[in-house]
Amino acid sequence: MESFNPQDFTWRGLSMTPAAAEHIRALASKQAGVLGVRLGIKQTGCAGFGYVLDTVTEPNEDDLLYESDGARLYVPLQAMPFIDGTEVDYVREGLNQIFKFHNPKAQHECGCGESFGV
Repeated sequence: MESFNPQDFTWRGLSMTPAAAEHIRALASKQAGVLGVRLGIKQTGCAGFGYVLDTVTEPNEDDLLYESDGARLYVPLQAMPFIDGTEVDYVREGLNQIFKFHNPKAQHECGCGESFGV
């Protein structure tokens, strides 16, 4: 049986729309010491995995850094097999403004869009 090591892969990376980059920059500027946002995943929901966003004051050793227009997006290496190639967007839906994830690895999503499966 083979083992999987995320460090053995070349990643396509993540990208941000201008709206996502602007919102991440705004989040970082509102709190002293915040460098950017970390995008990870966790097992949750009816489809399997959910996205997790946290502010970053100190990067983790295994974080990969993606930058766009001064916005920093940190991604744990362990999350890359599930979200590699994802475009992060920030959109208005009615009265709500939310991050949206266009993930080419997601084969299905739950009805509410909160979780995905690969």
